Amino acid sequence: MEYFYIIISAIFVNNIVLAQFLGICPFLGVSSKLSTASGMSMAVCFVITLATVVTYLLNTYLLVPLGLTFLQTISFILVIAALVQTVEIVLKKVSPSLYQALGIFLPLITTNCAVLGVAINVVNKEFAFGAGAAHTLNLAESTVYAFATSLGYGLAMVLFAGIREQLAGNAVPKPFRGLPIALISVGIMAMAFLGFSGIV
Repeated sequence: MEYFYIIISAIFVNNIVLAQFLGICPFLGVSSKLSTASGMSMAVCFVITLATVVTYLLNTYLLVPLGLTFLQTISFILVIAALVQTVEIVLKKVSPSLYQALGIFLPLITTNCAVLGVAINVVNKEFAFGAGAAHTLNLAESTVYAFATSLGYGLAMVLFAGIREQLAGNAVPKPFRGLPIALISVGIMAMAFLGFSGIV
């Protein structure tokens, strides 16, 4: 049951973009087309999940035992940068069109605060899901939390891309065209996601 709480909470209640406001730059930059938004979502999903596993192990078995927790942020950024380079190389070989469409936003996953935020949350924050007492997540729970968080990121990005594609085909008043209507839409989405807060 605890895994259910982790998944529902990470995707809907504490959505990384719409509730915690992390990863806004690529969220707004890549969400103009559904195809690029879904590609970016998959790349971010892979990086967040794998980065969380690697940083959890690095923190638990190296940084904490050696008293080097002050190096958490820099070591986590190095791990994330290496994973993003791997994703970039794979995408360039497997899907050159998606690689071109993502453009500058692909290497910017390295500096995406959502990726680093999830890694730091997992090792530093105590979580309380359901009626249970607060505790630090173990490796399995951390992996589930990271994957669910990245699914929430992808869900928000794909929904927002769909809304933006629909808005592009509609008559929007001139002062609201472009970024203003996009920000209004994302605000309404965030309020809609707040409705899930009563679930967990």
